[in-house]
Amino acid sequence: MTEMMRAIEITKPGGPEVLQETQREVPQAGHGQVILKVAYAGVNRPDALQRAGSYAPPPTASDLPGLEASGEVVEIGEGVTGLAIGDQVCALLPGGGYAEYVMTPAAHCLPVPKGMAMKEAACLPETFFTVWSNVFMRGGLKAGERILIHGGSSGIGTTAIQLAHAFGARVFVTAGNAEKCKACVELGAERAINYREEDFVEVMKAEGGADVILDMVGGSYIARNIDALDMEGRLVQIAFLGGPKAEVNFAPLMMKRLTMTGSTLRPQSDLAKAGIATELREAVWPLLDAGRIAPVMDSEFAFEDASGAHAHMEASQHIGKIVLKVGG
Repeated sequence: MTEMMRAIEITKPGGPEVLQETQREVPQAGHGQVILKVAYAGVNRPDALQRAGSYAPPPTASDLPGLEASGEVVEIGEGVTGLAIGDQVCALLPGGGYAEYVMTPAAHCLPVPKGMAMKEAACLPETFFTVWSNVFMRGGLKAGERILIHGGSSGIGTTAIQLAHAFGARVFVTAGNAEKCKACVELGAERAINYREEDFVEVMKAEGGADVILDMVGGSYIARNIDALDMEGRLVQIAFLGGPKAEVNFAPLMMKRLTMTGSTLRPQSDLAKAGIATELREAVWPLLDAGRIAPVMDSEFAFEDASGAHAHMEASQHIGKIVLKVGG
């Protein structure tokens, strides 16, 4: 490997224009770590939050954005087993994905599914780790239950629809226009609710209420989510695009025996993320290998146009995942 690499850095907190190409030293693998030569990097909301200055990376993580990538293992640190130089993997990253090389714990790497291109594989880790840990591990979704997924056409949403449907749940989603609603139904949603035209609370009440709600909106949705849940329902919060504060009547929490939970992925320990990876390998990767589920792709941007990728994501017109083409 060379000593220097191309990378996209955040020059200062701000809009997409603050993303600029630079030169950085190639990272080295420590104990339990590997170095990947990046093929594609996924573009996600947390990247934009970090760029804006509202989601600082952990102290030991790279300051470069990028929380998922696909690539080839080119260096292996001490203590690593189960991976070899030349293996093609996709990986959840502590940061640094917008670069030609990236370091990540070996336990956070998963094999590129059979028949899947590197472009699609780069879209798996961030959303699949997030959805599996929140919908199934925290939310306890079971076959036959009703799940309401807000933002159904997003990368998280399209992943959640497919996984919930594959494991036998009844899937309901919200989305902002007819095209997005149609895409959600094609992925396995039983009903797509255009939130500009319908009240998701009334729709879910007519269905008997939601057993699980996956929400990334927050704000005014928090109280409405509580209203839309059935007895023993679980509200799982993963973001607050509409704000983290709300005035809430907690009486229904007691009357309906509800559970409110949530998580962020990046600050969790390496061991916790490794545990999620193990469950994904056992429960979800066979579905990907068989082609029963797959990431929904929206668009690909050139490495040097990371700012364009962020602008496109923040316009919220995309359906599915956005990637940067980094290597060959």
